[in-house]
This record gives sequence, C-alpha cells and structure tokens, in this order.
Amino acid sequence: MAIQWFPGHMNLTRKAIAERIKDIDVVIEVLDARLPGSSANPLLQELTGHKPRLKVLNKQDVADPARTAQWLDWYNAQPETRAVALDASEPAPTRRLIEACQLLAPGRGGMAKPMRVLICGVPNVGKSTLINSMSNKGQAKTGDEAGVTKLEQRIVLADDFYLWDTPGMLWPRIAVEQSGYNLAVSGAVGRNAYDEELVALEFLRYAQRNYAGHLRERYKLTQDDAQMAAMPDDELLEAIGRKRGAVMSGGRVNLQKAAEIVITDFRIHNLGRITLETPQEYEEWFRQGMEADALRQAKKDARAKSKKGGRGPRKPPEAGT
Repeated sequence: MAIQWFPGHMNLTRKAIAERIKDIDVVIEVLDARLPGSSANPLLQELTGHKPRLKVLNKQDVADPARTAQWLDWYNAQPETRAVALDASEPAPTRRLIEACQLLAPGRGGMAKPMRVLICGVPNVGKSTLINSMSNKGQAKTGDEAGVTKLEQRIVLADDFYLWDTPGMLWPRIAVEQSGYNLAVSGAVGRNAYDEELVALEFLRYAQRNYAGHLRERYKLTQDDAQMAAMPDDELLEAIGRKRGAVMSGGRVNLQKAAEIVITDFRIHNLGRITLETPQEYEEWFRQGMEADALRQAKKDARAKSKKGGRGPRKPPEAGT
C-alpha cells in the first residue's frame, strides 16, 4: 500500500517557496535523523535550484549514532551542501547553524547585505522547536503532530540574519514505498492517510532484523536475535500486544491497539536509538521506486495512446463549416 498525503495547504507552501526562493541566500532543510533519506523532500531540490543548502539531521540524540555518521558523510559529499546533526531542543548547538550558513554564503552579512535564509522540512520533524532554540524565543508554534505550522513566518535572528519559516511540506507523490512507511511511523503523515497496523508491521519487520535488542528490552520478549529476526511480523505484533495488555475478551489480541503502542513508543523514543535506513538502503529503495514509477507512467501513457487510437480517424469538416 502506497502512502500519500498532500493536503491543500502544502500546495500553497510549494507556491510560497517558489516565490520566496528568488531572494534567499541559503536553504536549511531540517531532516529527521532517524530517517534522513525519507525525510528529505525531492520537491525542495526542484524548487530551490542551485541555492546552497544546509541539511540538519535533527533528533540525533534518539537516532543510531553510527548511522548518523554515515548520513553526515553521505550528505557532505554532495555539491553545495553541508550537513550537521543536532538536537534542536538544546540551545548551544543551534548557533552552529548560523555559522554554517555564513560559510555557505560568505558574501552575505552586515546591514548592507543581511543573510536571508529559508528553513524547510517535512511535518513533525522538529523545525519549529529548532527555530525557537535558535532565537531563544517561542516564535514558532510546536506540536507532536503533522501540520502545526500553517503560514510562512519571518523571524529575525540577528540584525543581519533573517529566517523565513515555512509550513511542513511533503511532495505530491511518494514514489519510494518504504519512505512512506517511515514517514508515517515518524508522525510526518496525517493519521487519516495510513493504516496503523500496516505501518507498525513494516516498522517491526525492519526493527526485528536490525534492532532486536531494543524490542526485547522494551517489551520483555524472550526470543534471541535469530529467533526475533525469523518471527513473522504479525506474530511479533501479537506478542507485543499480549505483553502490553492489549487483550480483548476471549484472549484475542487487539492488533490495532498493539500497533498504536508500537508507533507511539517509536515516536516518544521509548525504544532506544533507532535509525530506519542507511544511505545504501535508501539509494536502493529510491532506485526501485523510480523504476516502478517509470513503469507506472509507461502503462499510463500506453493506455492513453490506446484510447486515443481507438477513436479512429477524425472526419474531415464539412464544406462551409
């Protein structure tokens, strides 16, 4: 099942970014350090062109540190790009972002040429918390759900440093299927756009192979790593449900409730430091997604061509018309 979510205000955000980018010196994209590839918006690359960009891997304190290092190397190897990892709730590290912007646009600064920065990110990535940390003021609204920020906001961080905050934005079509699941479990997608049980199963399928110890410790499971990896994901979800008391009359496990428990535990960081993708995994998912999308488009074009051809040749207009 492909997960898609692009409500109307996101289209307005896309238009606002396209208009604003002409006057911007640096683009900050806030990413979720637990899913740094899936939370990077491909539409942003199209909208911002060749503007210098700073990738901020936020929530690094709850991500796998070894994998965060891999992602920093991966992003820092890209042209006109710098990447840093931080926890947006801590004030001190965020000052590094101002310095990084100055390195990316050394010609800007001072009252004559103030630094103009656009900050973007998918919903619920911690962007507003980061802005408040940078400015030491509660200027941006925050909340643990997608779509809290609705309007563009101009924030003055210094006399010569202006920051434009934009609402969280996804992209019209999420072609990488696994990215859709990762975005959903992180809270970047509205709740009406996905099935909790399916998202929880996808999450467990990945975690049982890569973070079995985290699951065992949180849910007091008895299986070793090999046994955990071999368990069908639905059996694992059922076992977790029993451990956490999600049992209905007759002894049946409420799988919906169990799924909600798993998703919530990931979002509020009860499962330990987990990262849901490596650069290599994401590149492979992206390749597969692009191939599937190309095949889908080819089939769509073929159907359109067949439909057009089935109409037969058009009759020539009658004389005098």
